[in-house]
Amino acid sequence: MNAAEVHPIGIVRSPYQNRGDAPRQGRFTPDTEMDIEIFEDYKDGIGDFAGISHLFVLLWFDRSSRTTLSARPSWAKGIRPVFSTRSPDRPNPIGLDIGKIISITGRTIRVAGLDALDGTPVLDIKPYAPSIDAITDASEPFQSSP
Repeated sequence: MNAAEVHPIGIVRSPYQNRGDAPRQGRFTPDTEMDIEIFEDYKDGIGDFAGISHLFVLLWFDRSSRTTLSARPSWAKGIRPVFSTRSPDRPNPIGLDIGKIISITGRTIRVAGLDALDGTPVLDIKPYAPSIDAITDASEPFQSSP
């Protein structure tokens, strides 16, 4: 098996301390703000985000199980294969959130809309661009009733 090596670029400072504290999706609590602290080695990659209102934030859910291959999503009637869910428990617990930029001060990006726990490693951030990231005719099971 080929190995992949990643290095966190920062850490999340969040009011959520434990898994049960965080919402199922960060967008369900759009007023909850938290900080992404970028490590010193990566500060030159921040800039001012001119013209950018939202960011994709790739996270390493370090408190998740890496042996789980199935989950029961709230929208499903039963157990589903993990790759068809958004469960944080998965072989590589990479989280993908969209955060609204509130402010940038030094190496700290204040955002709203994440579901990350305090101390969660940040793997990368990228600008969210609705013109290329929003696929309006995509199929979506999450609106189905449980």
